[in-house]
Amino acid sequence: MPKGKVLVVDDEEVVRLSCQRLLEPEGYEVFQAGSPSEAIQVVEENRIDVVVSDLKMPEMDGVELLKHIKEVSPLTEIIIMTGYATVASAVEAMKYGAFDYIEKPFRAEELKLIVQKALEHKKLREENLRLREAISGGY
Repeated sequence: MPKGKVLVVDDEEVVRLSCQRLLEPEGYEVFQAGSPSEAIQVVEENRIDVVVSDLKMPEMDGVELLKHIKEVSPLTEIIIMTGYATVASAVEAMKYGAFDYIEKPFRAEELKLIVQKALEHKKLREENLRLREAISGGY
């Protein structure tokens, strides 16, 4: 059984494949999407735990994608990656619910650690939600 489901969204296939090659040996089931619309479809059809998305894409940017994903899957954690890092773009991504922000090129260990932390955070949020429901159901 996989540790979790990770979706990698980038218009560059080489980036998607690199992320997949890094994450699959760690025990993750990795999905790929070459566009934001494809990513939304994958999220709607699968219980994705973590999305790793590029910020700059032709169809829509990573922050817009983040907003769409949070609407359909609020507990999914989203990591934004970009080669054009600015403080403003990082702040905007975090404001709309990104778990973290990573600059390209990134180190393999850096990506693995951020994905692991995002998955742990998602599991804690799910457990918290279950406990709240159990408590409110008991009273």
